[in-house]
Amino acid sequence: MSAEKHIRLLSDTVINQIAAGEVVERPASVLKELIENAVDAGATQVDVELVDGGRRKLVVTDNGRGMNRDDALLSIERHATSKIRAADDLVRIGTLGFRGEALAAIASVSRFTLTTRTAEDEAGTEILIDGGRFREVREAGCPVGTSIEVRRLFYNVPARKKFLRAPATELNHARQCFLVHALSRPEVGMTLKVDEKESFRLPAGDDMLHRIGALYGTSLLPSLKPVSLRMHGLKIGGFAADPTVHRRGRGDQLFVVNGRPAAAPLVYHALNRAYGDLIPKGRHAIVFLFLEIDPALVDVNVHPTKREVRFRNGAEVRDLVIEAVREGLRGSGSGADGAKASPAHSAGWTAPAAGRDSKTFSPLPAAGVFRTGELLRTEGAERRASAEEGRQPAQAPADSPAPPWQNARIRGQFGGLYVLLEAEGGLIILDPHAAHERVLYERFMREALEKRVQSQGLLQPVSVELPPRDAEIVARHVSLLVEMGFGVSEFGGAHFMVDALPDYLREGDPGELLLEVARALEAGGGHGGTETWAHEAVARAACRAAVKQRDTLRTGEIQGLLDALTRADMPYTCPHGRPTMIYISRSELDRRFGRAGG
Repeated sequence: MSAEKHIRLLSDTVINQIAAGEVVERPASVLKELIENAVDAGATQVDVELVDGGRRKLVVTDNGRGMNRDDALLSIERHATSKIRAADDLVRIGTLGFRGEALAAIASVSRFTLTTRTAEDEAGTEILIDGGRFREVREAGCPVGTSIEVRRLFYNVPARKKFLRAPATELNHARQCFLVHALSRPEVGMTLKVDEKESFRLPAGDDMLHRIGALYGTSLLPSLKPVSLRMHGLKIGGFAADPTVHRRGRGDQLFVVNGRPAAAPLVYHALNRAYGDLIPKGRHAIVFLFLEIDPALVDVNVHPTKREVRFRNGAEVRDLVIEAVREGLRGSGSGADGAKASPAHSAGWTAPAAGRDSKTFSPLPAAGVFRTGELLRTEGAERRASAEEGRQPAQAPADSPAPPWQNARIRGQFGGLYVLLEAEGGLIILDPHAAHERVLYERFMREALEKRVQSQGLLQPVSVELPPRDAEIVARHVSLLVEMGFGVSEFGGAHFMVDALPDYLREGDPGELLLEVARALEAGGGHGGTETWAHEAVARAACRAAVKQRDTLRTGEIQGLLDALTRADMPYTCPHGRPTMIYISRSELDRRFGRAGG
């Protein structure tokens, strides 16, 4: 009697359910695969219906090319696809789907109905599958395109079904999936029906801003800054929200590469770097970015669900995203391709309506690139100083509207800190400390990054001993530290002699500063680590040097601070993300006092 075999071939049903474990996590996963198939089929209209968060019923109907009977039967087989033919095709994938696993996997864990017809066929084809078991194929009367109905997801896999969340949770995931795909393809009309009620009806050929407004609310639109950059074979476009609008999570950060909604850790890192000090820690900006790149330079076959992409030239992509977003936030709205900001997004300073996570009415800056000015100078004093030096005073770009605080009337200071300003159409409350921090931070930071830091010699050189690992790092970067304004030299072993510090850090402890730099260099490398450390150190220095609470400011000093703030790159937040000022419109005051419409 032969020994029992321990290795066996799995049945197709088990294989499909294993694939389902990788591809189908929840109703939102099913929705993602079906919308991608619809888009790949050339659909200009995609309609989605959900019942019970998609757990009981999920239907996706499109007007794409459809399939004939033979193709429809092949489509539910594993690894059957029209999108790639050979392994080399994986290097240049131009479609959203390509593996040919999704329909077979979905059909294996649900009651599945596929109805489809091509323009050439008089009758369509309907296929019924129950938990991976083929039930019936028959002719059906239907329009050109494809409709797939998925009922009772995971009904035959109890171990998977118990991991589904409450209907509301599953609905939120499915709605987010719909939103992401609707934003990534504004040329495609889309509808979403939830429990027999229509939630969204988005027309085909939509303008991107109109679609963002339809999905997020029009109150978000005034805060969006155009992002546009074309360089080194990459094209980056989209919108980045003003730093005064931010969220707790990354759910409102959309990244689309070659038409594919995707995630990429380096892009999230780039967005953190681009916003840097402009938003509070733990908060995330609202960004809609679209990147076009040679498909050969991006790998979409990284994750079973095609959730992430990887770039061959990742560092370059990261740096270009940072540059594109920063330029957009500065208000220039143009990149190497010369695309200009639309008038709707350069309308100046306005107060966005309260939305999710909105706590205050926060001012938005006028569009344009502002230059950092000197602190606490009146405009007249600057003109006099300029005349003495034989130069023209700094001016904002001619095409940039003046921010309203520039011409606001100063009404006084209260609470030992805040300044009241009367502006056209409303009231401005200025925090001089936060505003002063912003001005000092930008001046110090620019000097640090451009290596124009003035050094302050110490009265007595200080010997510093560092842990061996940190000492090794500092020793490798002594020349870089000198460029940053440190007077530092090796003194043998783990010892260093420090005889000068950057001017803005002259009150700091040499040992602690060297240790901070060493840790930053270890985490981020030479230039990246320098920028990270410089931001944190400069922010602290600016905070220490800024005017303090209870400091009484003269009218000329307040005016000088406002002039300097006008020339700041990012005048609306301090380096820690707090607002420099709050704007309350006259209409909001009237509403609060019961005078609305009066």
